[in-house]
Amino acid sequence: MKPFILLIIVFLLALGVIKLSSGQFNAALAGRIAMACMLVFTAIGHFAFTDGMAAMIPDFLPYKTELVFATGIAELLFAIGLLLPNFTGYTGWLLIMFFILILPANVKAAIDGVNYQTGELTGPGLTYLWFRIPLQLLFIAWVYFSAVRS
Repeated sequence: MKPFILLIIVFLLALGVIKLSSGQFNAALAGRIAMACMLVFTAIGHFAFTDGMAAMIPDFLPYKTELVFATGIAELLFAIGLLLPNFTGYTGWLLIMFFILILPANVKAAIDGVNYQTGELTGPGLTYLWFRIPLQLLFIAWVYFSAVRS
């Protein structure tokens, strides 16, 4: 929920600043700025809550801690790529694929009740998927319309 709130707040702020500075609304640019900020925020979680996030990774995948670090670094690179005009489209497609690939970790965490911050089985459980899956679809659409299609 925190990443979603951050995404919306930064989008509205960026939209306002862009309008004030250029005299025009640029929703695509504001969307990329907001997504980049959200990705930096979520990447920090990969380094702050490594054990909890490793517990979310499906059992058949090895090197869970390394995967958590690698995906955190990837999120930082995606954030940068969204803000570089020559890389926006490519970054958008890669980010959409990334969002699809990490969905199983979110499903596993919900099924097992994993708390991503502690790694304990005290998370919100299956009801979380009613929020998380539509949120993941929103992130994919957000990237498509602000980075790929723009």
